[in-house]
Amino acid sequence: MYVMIRRKVLKTSDTPDGLNKLKEALNMAQAVIVGAGAGLSTSAGFVYTGERFDKYFGDFAEKYHFKDMYSGGFYPYDTLEEHWAYWSRYIYINRYMDAPKPVYHNLYELVKDKDYFVLTTNVDHCFQKAGFDKERLFYTQGDYGLFQCSVPCHHSVYDNGEVIKKMVEAQGYILAEDGTPYVPEKTELKMAIPAEMVPHCPVCHKPMTMNLRADNTFVEDDGWHKAAGRYSAFLEQHRKKRVLFLELGVGYNTPGIIKYPFWQMTAKNPKAIYACINYGEAVCPHEIEKRSICIDGDIGEILEKCVSE
Repeated sequence: MYVMIRRKVLKTSDTPDGLNKLKEALNMAQAVIVGAGAGLSTSAGFVYTGERFDKYFGDFAEKYHFKDMYSGGFYPYDTLEEHWAYWSRYIYINRYMDAPKPVYHNLYELVKDKDYFVLTTNVDHCFQKAGFDKERLFYTQGDYGLFQCSVPCHHSVYDNGEVIKKMVEAQGYILAEDGTPYVPEKTELKMAIPAEMVPHCPVCHKPMTMNLRADNTFVEDDGWHKAAGRYSAFLEQHRKKRVLFLELGVGYNTPGIIKYPFWQMTAKNPKAIYACINYGEAVCPHEIEKRSICIDGDIGEILEKCVSE
């Protein structure tokens, strides 16, 4: 249990010479602990408005008048068939398609030869697709690629890749060789899947849902607990070493998972460095200011420079 740092937070737009200091910190670190939030995937091109939203959800937007994917995900559809038509598209493009930009791959190039561990609230599987060792990842908030019982009546999760692809195809999409869904000419998309494709729990037969932390029904299965244990063991093993706590795109929706613990662990370990890359929210407390690197900018651009320079 960590004690909260309660003094006023230092708001800073940038650390002078931040890029070089970050590269030096990476070189000197005995271990790198990456804390990744939604901003990292946003930088990689996984945005939930604009062109991607219009391309894959234009029919839903026209019917229900929401303007982003998140809003559509919370809409109270009349039927499970329509609910899963929406969510299968959502899951497919944000979990089974690659991110448009190589941000995660550049991050992997920076840490692959280091002793690293990743703690993330992201649920889009981008780390593993970029080559990160799954034994060094802890997805605290779930995974778009997993189903669970909505009750839940038991604490198991289920891979949904093949089911999701079939749901997408049932709406009229064709999946290209690279996995990109497209609509053939003169094909009108369906906004519902066949009733027999609606996923139900194999135990209690109630509807399935995504394994995403939204309330107290979130299933922490055996794999989740093992990952949590590996993360705790990694922290303990390196608590007195030269650790770089590298925070990427973490906001203030759930700061108690990554941001506050990173501040606190940096404060407790005089050999540790805290680095934060974030657009408009690159901050640190006064207590660790002298051992912090705050870079206000696009994560993808910063990582690209670290890799190429």
